[in-house]
Amino acid sequence: MFPHLSGWRVNIGQLQELYAKELLGILEKCEGTKAIIWDESLAGPVGLIAKYTFLKEHNVTKMFPLSGDPLPDIDVKNIIFITRANLKLMNHIADNIHNEERKRRATVKKDFYLYFLPKKSLLCEKHLKNKGVYGSLSFVGDFRCDFFPVDNDLLSMEQKDAFKELHIEGDPTCVYQSAMALMTLQRLYGRIPRVCGKGIYAEKLWELTKSMGRDDSQIGQNNEKGSIDQMVILDRSIDLMSVLATQLTYEGLIDQIFGISSTTLHLPADRFGRGDDQPLPALSTSETKQIILNSGEELYAELRDKNFNAVGQILARHAKSISSALEERHGDKSVSDMKKFVERLPNMLANKASIATHTTIAELIKEVTDSPDFLDELECEQEFLMCADVDKPSSFIEDMIAKQAPLRNVLRLICMQCLAGSGLKQKVLDYYKRELVQVYGLQCLLTIGNLEKAGLLRPQTGNRSYNILRKMLNLTVDDAVEVAPKDISYVHSFYAPLTVRLIEHLLKPAGWQGLNDVLSTLPGPSFDDFQSSPSGFGTRRGSFTSEISQSDIPRTILVFFLGGCTFAEVAALRFLAQQEENNVEFIVATTKLINKNSFLDCFIENITQ
Repeated sequence: MFPHLSGWRVNIGQLQELYAKELLGILEKCEGTKAIIWDESLAGPVGLIAKYTFLKEHNVTKMFPLSGDPLPDIDVKNIIFITRANLKLMNHIADNIHNEERKRRATVKKDFYLYFLPKKSLLCEKHLKNKGVYGSLSFVGDFRCDFFPVDNDLLSMEQKDAFKELHIEGDPTCVYQSAMALMTLQRLYGRIPRVCGKGIYAEKLWELTKSMGRDDSQIGQNNEKGSIDQMVILDRSIDLMSVLATQLTYEGLIDQIFGISSTTLHLPADRFGRGDDQPLPALSTSETKQIILNSGEELYAELRDKNFNAVGQILARHAKSISSALEERHGDKSVSDMKKFVERLPNMLANKASIATHTTIAELIKEVTDSPDFLDELECEQEFLMCADVDKPSSFIEDMIAKQAPLRNVLRLICMQCLAGSGLKQKVLDYYKRELVQVYGLQCLLTIGNLEKAGLLRPQTGNRSYNILRKMLNLTVDDAVEVAPKDISYVHSFYAPLTVRLIEHLLKPAGWQGLNDVLSTLPGPSFDDFQSSPSGFGTRRGSFTSEISQSDIPRTILVFFLGGCTFAEVAALRFLAQQEENNVEFIVATTKLINKNSFLDCFIENITQ
């Protein structure tokens, strides 16, 4: 169904097919015409496992977002609600059912079905009983979809608030759901022999996953090594700086500036002019163009992980190549040559349209990256990344507050200064708080409280851990190259994400054994475990590592980010995989793909009057 998901040693297409079968089972449970009412946060992600035509083939005639408003008049026999476990959404479902039952006349009675993704919630079921609608549901079940396949090497659980739930609300539900997701991968691709990780919740996740694995009959007796050789679990809290830093890859900038939602990008349609091969009617500025971004498009697969400064050259090269290919038709040709040209023509026209699209996207990005505000903020954050002037109030941040710049932009730089200095001096922290309250109002204290709970704002204590790690792991590179890079630091121009630096060290023969000083500086425990056989753990430590190091077959390593990861980190891991000496393929899995804006948004409390 999605050809671009296949082709790697671990075939992500199998995962997509598994979840498509789950969805098919739901649709086949009820005969006749169907309407699906989606939890809005799921409508996009489910498009990654099933196309609209697939739903249409199985009698889905209507689809609507789940809200408290009455449903429009729909002539269907079955109404299927698919939602995450959320009490507010249960209120919407109750309202929808009550409204439909009031509308019922002599027409055909509608049947209601409810499916929770990924698992049923007793609390939500009880809430529906209290609302008096549970008895109206013909069936309540699970839609066991743990991961959404974003690309052939990238999986997301689409849980946008996982970090906030863990670190602000103290809700460990996402750890349990992550463990279930990792179990699904092991059932499909085999037991993962070696697992290591860093961070308090990373260790809890592994302990829970290991416990489930012992009791799981599908993988419990399987003593064979699966497709995945190793798993690394990283707690987002060990590296918050890399989330807050501005991503400078093509895909990272698209996500930061415009937002990529389930591989889909929406941009003003009027910026995409009338093409010769695809004429467009006159479009108003309010209309948007939908663009799908994945490795199924060859040009995007080449562009996405490049530093933005390299994008122009690649687009120019492709434009020149396609132009010369199209010019061939004007030369003297035999009939057979013309036939070959005509066969190649659709592909050439598709490439031409692709070049035009990405040229427009690059122009839209350049308008932002060339702006004084963007460049000034970037200069300020890069000084903090180098640990410059972190012990006193930043004059640039003071100016931003005075100009009433967006609160999120101000808080990001204050948090970066705090992380760079391993905390802010108490008088500096108090000063910033006073300034923020005076300009943005008392309500910003709730947001500041969230940032303090998350460890993004705190008084300075103890060692300068970030500065130590910066030097020990070479996080900031003086001679960084952006266009033809030799190091992962190109994703932020000169700063290497700490998480990926740890993975880079793991690929070396000594692994993390030589990094004890570094690992002890980071928060939370580190672990290195083996599950080669169901009978015990750690029994083949020597033989397994030697087997891996001597093998000529590429290792496949699953890297799981608990709390989200950025496109820049994904790009850095892909860069490592391209280096021949590493002989490795990465599968990146995360609770959610995030950027500096979406990460901070989950902490900002909006108080409505």
